[in-house]
Amino acid sequence: METQHTQPTWRIDPDHSVIQFKVKHLAISTISGTFRSFKGEVYDLTQQFDNSEVYVEIDPNSIDTNHKIRDGHLKGEEFLDTERYPKIIFRGQLLKTSSVHAISGKLMVKGTEKQLRFDAEATGLGKGRNGDIRAGFEVEGKINRKDFGLTFNMFTETGGMIVGEEIKIQLDIQLIRQ
Repeated sequence: METQHTQPTWRIDPDHSVIQFKVKHLAISTISGTFRSFKGEVYDLTQQFDNSEVYVEIDPNSIDTNHKIRDGHLKGEEFLDTERYPKIIFRGQLLKTSSVHAISGKLMVKGTEKQLRFDAEATGLGKGRNGDIRAGFEVEGKINRKDFGLTFNMFTETGGMIVGEEIKIQLDIQLIRQ
């Protein structure tokens, strides 16, 4: 991982975490997808998940919308261009205000970096089966795909876009203390 720390205090457990997205299709329904391969770390020096550094790296080739042809199109030049841009990266901070958390930072997709803020909810802290300490977070937010150069556009006969511009993002993350 690319960060200034030598040892993370928490690491994402990919076996108990999920990164999902939703986007309108034909302006009438929603298509959901998942990134199957990702990793990440949280550097929490306060033990309160306040002002903690966050690093997440997603493999865009792991995109899965349950439709191989669509997935191939999404990996291509008109969308993620995974040959030229093999990583989606988020660097930011997890901030706590009273009982609410937020994640603020820079998301890089297809070589374009934008400052974003996502809502985060701490969902629990406890021991895993092997005695390890775990923490859970649900993270939600929205991005506009055009902000990241994902500008593919076609219109339906009625004038609606085939692929919506707004993408809803949801992460259900389980962290393991290192």
